[in-house]
Amino acid sequence: MCGIVGYIGKRDVAPLLLEGLQRLEYRGYDSAGIVVTSPKTAGLKMVKAKGRVRDLETKVPARFKGTTGIAHTRWATHGAPSDVNAHPHLDAEGKVAVVHNGIIDNASDLRRKLEADGVEFLSETDTEVLVHLIARAQAEKLEDKVRETLRVIEGTYGIAVLHADFPDRIVVARNGSPVVLGIGEKEMFVASDIAALVAHTRQIVTLDDGEMATLKADDFRTYTTEGTRTTAEPTTVEWEAASYDMGGHDTYMHKEIHEQADAVDRVLRGRIDDRFSTVHLGGLNLDAREARAVRRVKILGCGTSYHAGMIGAQMIEELARIPADAEPASEFRYRNPVVDPDTLYIAVSQSGETYDVLAAVQELKRKGARVLGIVNVVGSAIAREADGGMYVHAGPEVCVVSTKCFTNTTVAFALLALHLGRTRDLSVRDGKRIIEGLRRLPGQIAEILEQEDAIKKTAEQYADARSMLFIGRVRGYPVAREASLKLKEVSYIHAEAYPASELKHGPLALIEPALPTVAIVPDDDLLEKNRAALEEIKARSGKILAVAHQNQEKADETIVVPKNEDELDPILLGIPLQLLAYHTALALGRDIDKPRNLAKSVTVE
Repeated sequence: MCGIVGYIGKRDVAPLLLEGLQRLEYRGYDSAGIVVTSPKTAGLKMVKAKGRVRDLETKVPARFKGTTGIAHTRWATHGAPSDVNAHPHLDAEGKVAVVHNGIIDNASDLRRKLEADGVEFLSETDTEVLVHLIARAQAEKLEDKVRETLRVIEGTYGIAVLHADFPDRIVVARNGSPVVLGIGEKEMFVASDIAALVAHTRQIVTLDDGEMATLKADDFRTYTTEGTRTTAEPTTVEWEAASYDMGGHDTYMHKEIHEQADAVDRVLRGRIDDRFSTVHLGGLNLDAREARAVRRVKILGCGTSYHAGMIGAQMIEELARIPADAEPASEFRYRNPVVDPDTLYIAVSQSGETYDVLAAVQELKRKGARVLGIVNVVGSAIAREADGGMYVHAGPEVCVVSTKCFTNTTVAFALLALHLGRTRDLSVRDGKRIIEGLRRLPGQIAEILEQEDAIKKTAEQYADARSMLFIGRVRGYPVAREASLKLKEVSYIHAEAYPASELKHGPLALIEPALPTVAIVPDDDLLEKNRAALEEIKARSGKILAVAHQNQEKADETIVVPKNEDELDPILLGIPLQLLAYHTALALGRDIDKPRNLAKSVTVE
């Protein structure tokens, strides 16, 4: 959610930090700030602003020099968006500066104790508690001051700390919120996301929970919050700075929708085994005997990842004949679930840092469960915590609204379902059939995207709708769920999704000419059942947009999608609905890449 950027070296730091903040804008935020210092200047200099990074940039004075600094984009949790509540926060003497992602659960109690000792708070944030605690810590070294403070903190954090008395270093720490170090040539970077680093270095170190680091211009060291040294081996990031550019598109969402054919090709590349009509998924760390011992699959995700998990569960049941279901991770970990040793748990997260999913993984690991991760970001927390898993190789996804990562995740589930199926009872013939279907996907995605002009005209017709209904049956229902979420996320039009079979159990009461229905109608064994649902809507004067493999007579309009194998059809059926959401939002003048109130990577509860 919030974004952290820091630098220590020889270069003028302010332009570097502002550039880094701009690369983190996609995460969602409402204010921004920057603080700088250097060994040659006394004290800390700070500027903060409510609004966008460009608003902060206009407030930074010309003589705002330094070679060390930290900066932040804030997404409000404690206190409304304002200049005062923006990060960084300083102590009363202006010696300590802190930027913080996460939530301090015991902030209220600590605040009351500090106020009783005479501390005056300027902001409503939980983060300001950290600043005053560090400033009042009795330890001599900055690292020990931070460690002393973290001992009394309850909650999640990714923090970066500057101290005027220690201008040669930045101290950072992580617990539940990502912190990534970037290693340069006699310079060091820190960020909450590699997006802020790749323009300057591709050598990174990702901190684990309970780990701290001290950054100096020519060195870094990592250690636990208890003070024990840790060994951090840098890894090379495969993404380049150009991956974060718009590439001639007006928005990142439009670019990422159009990248899906290539992205799907990447997730398939090198994984298909034609000889045995299966796939190679070595990262699962699950041999054939262990795979055959799985009696149930439970998939955990949030939002779009949850919907991808719903599609994945259906694929696993159909191809591997293993009972499977998907559940919101945010609900799973609070209902004291029964953890079965014969169940394979799969955690799904684009960022690999989604807090609700990560917390569920940690609870499952504590109870002895086997957990796989399906994520997009190499080295992310879920990837490290899980017993094995798959990277979806979608490439950087900058728009808050997920498109290509959703599609690649569903393809990854198809690979997993095929793998599990072929270790059990799925025939060579069916394995070959699915592989041929997977190989057709990139070309069929490109074919769908060629319909964009027609879909744009359709979207413009629906832009004045106050609400929309999405329906689908079995394979079509998760597609309807995801399409409904996409529309409401990016256009702010209210949308609901229901199983088509549930229409007569309540939702039919809503049908009227002013409520358009988007119906997912795949050409499978439920085609006539789906057509019957269209009849029910049409009999009540409802307007229908069908997404189908052939023109639907009862629909007012049909977006025709290429047919693949029945099991893989959901992957394609959702893509025109991404374009529908995009062009509806465009017609309404929405901020497409940064929808209001939302953040890309949700690292708080």
